[in-house]
Amino acid sequence: MMEEGTSVQNPLRKGQWFVVQTLSNKEPAAKRYLDRYIPEHELEDYIFEVLVPEQTVSEVRHGKKTQRKRKLYPGYIFVNCRLYDEDGQVIQKVWYFVNGADGVIGFAGGKTPAPLKEAEIARILDQVAEAEGREVPKVSYEVGEEVKITDGPFLNLNGRIDEIDTERGKLKISVSIFGRFTPVELEYWQVERMTDES
Repeated sequence: MMEEGTSVQNPLRKGQWFVVQTLSNKEPAAKRYLDRYIPEHELEDYIFEVLVPEQTVSEVRHGKKTQRKRKLYPGYIFVNCRLYDEDGQVIQKVWYFVNGADGVIGFAGGKTPAPLKEAEIARILDQVAEAEGREVPKVSYEVGEEVKITDGPFLNLNGRIDEIDTERGKLKISVSIFGRFTPVELEYWQVERMTDES
């Protein structure tokens, strides 16, 4: 057993963020494995957080709104851990535990991975915070584009996008009703792109 005095342990309690590569679509499995077995392997003092940055994507399929999670960094997870000891040597039990997790290919950077810089992880954490509780449309629209309304009281009418509010996920659309253009506000998922046949 490795004995550590409190004077040595305290500065090392702070982890660093490392990028870990995973097999395609195995990011959640790798996170579940690590989260589940950290206590069993007594690694709570070494591995502090496992992150799979995601956003909720909405789209309409066959007239129904569907939501799914889309990974912001497919094929990667982020692990906040103490990978190096005070002498700069890789802590073997952390190395083998993370590399041995379900779906993990290995630390990005090979045998001596470099931790992410503060600015890099701050940007990723900002993206995660921004995606929290927000839906992103699968399709992105442009002002002036013609769309068909697929939901609500203006169902099956065509309109032109006048404004896009990405913060709220809304579109302001001019719809021709009885020969007059009327502005209506709709959510992204309530419209679809016009096909060439339309």
